[in-house]
Amino acid sequence: MPDDARETPRGGVFRGVFTGYGVVSAVLGLIAVVAVAAAAVISVQHRSDTDELAYRTRVLQAAADWTGVLINMTADTVDADLAALHEGTVGALNADFEAVVGPYRKLVQTLKSRTTGQVDSVALETLHHDLPGAPPAAPPEELSRLTSRTDTVLVVATSVSENAGTEQPRTVRWTLRLDVSDVDGRLLISRLEPIR
Repeated sequence: MPDDARETPRGGVFRGVFTGYGVVSAVLGLIAVVAVAAAAVISVQHRSDTDELAYRTRVLQAAADWTGVLINMTADTVDADLAALHEGTVGALNADFEAVVGPYRKLVQTLKSRTTGQVDSVALETLHHDLPGAPPAAPPEELSRLTSRTDTVLVVATSVSENAGTEQPRTVRWTLRLDVSDVDGRLLISRLEPIR
């Protein structure tokens, strides 16, 4: 029987393999698959963003804690404070710790000061050409074998020093640039740079 001689169903309309309901359900199924895939991508990106924000918060806290010890040194606690600071360093700062922090020790011991300080603000330093989602900056070359990542933090702090024999307390403003390096999950300070 030739093709054009096929019988048509009732009503004179030939029905193919797919009905209208079948086409609609196939389209809806495709939309559902796309929606599930989009939700999975959004979920993975959200988790990645959340992990990054949590890490950056830890970096800022490490910089603030280290600075808090530095700006609250007193003549009575200087040795213990410097030992704690030294333990929290890595790389060139750790190797040259006495040379870098020695002047602070001498000043505190000479003036026999009592200091109370507070960290006013901390912020991650980023370059304007860093794009969102771009990998973090590579650690300095001397730290590349030790660290997986180094972030630069700007710290602004204020301390009030009362020196033995003086009447007026002296307010000191601190502006520091610290590099915070991740060494096996431990956040250590790898650079200390006063900003004038």
